[in-house]
Amino acid sequence: MKIDRLLAIVILLINKRQVQAKELAGMFEVSVRTIYRDIEAINQAGIPIVTLQGAGGGISIMERFRLENKLLSADELAAITTALESVSSTYEVLHHGSALEKIRFLVSEEEMPEFRKKTEKWFVDISSWGESPVIKEKIRLLDEAADSTRAVSFTYVNREGQTGTRKAEPHTLVLKGRHWYLYAFCLKRQAFRFFKLLRMKDVQMLEEKFERKEVDLSSLPWETSWYKPDNMTELTLLINPSGESLAREWFGSEALTYENGQCVATVSYPEDQWLYGFLLQFGTHIEVLTPPRIRQKIKNLANQIVHLYET
Repeated sequence: MKIDRLLAIVILLINKRQVQAKELAGMFEVSVRTIYRDIEAINQAGIPIVTLQGAGGGISIMERFRLENKLLSADELAAITTALESVSSTYEVLHHGSALEKIRFLVSEEEMPEFRKKTEKWFVDISSWGESPVIKEKIRLLDEAADSTRAVSFTYVNREGQTGTRKAEPHTLVLKGRHWYLYAFCLKRQAFRFFKLLRMKDVQMLEEKFERKEVDLSSLPWETSWYKPDNMTELTLLINPSGESLAREWFGSEALTYENGQCVATVSYPEDQWLYGFLLQFGTHIEVLTPPRIRQKIKNLANQIVHLYET
């Protein structure tokens, strides 16, 4: 994207005394003519760029405008690098690798040993074991659609198993709980909806263009309906000794109390098919005490499973 390139050029010029147009062209894989057009655009934005021709010439920011210190500290550059490397573990986007190279270019040779130590201290691998190439292809297609503001169509199976065709305007790809989701404006519902990529198939990018809507991602808008107070159900769970470490991992130590020598967890979740499957995965390690209707629901499902394997 052009805006990414312009920003990268400004950062490079702030951190370097002078750079050749040919060097910038090679770095961003564009023509020298494109670089000069970028320089003109930066000038028009109010950042004074000087271009000197001939031997020893090059492109630089006017001395009176240059910042005395780097725009980003070494610690900030290391934090950005670690974040990009972690995201790239599950989201293979070419410009992430390009951004990493540009960040390393900003670090001087003297600072490089310390920089490497900081960036190699942490690595967060958020990818799944044996991640499906089908999911990666969906991510690539939806990323392209969001970039080009083009609508997408797909077949979707909801939590209740109902199948339907959807058309939506893709805004944001979200990785949550080790699963990818699409936050998009559903044209059928005329509202934003959260779609799980595993439930999407036959994803196609359409020629139809759309105008992006304002979304405050800092408020995690996809969680507003999930955590509505009237949508939550409080559960009391009896934790068997064999399941204490598992319960602590899922619910946190704060949710666990001990009564008459027994471990009990008090948690709140929305009641739906997801909750039943979530509780069943604990097997005999956890027993639902209250509410009675969920206890009975889990009992019925467990009996159905037993019956399935007995036939």
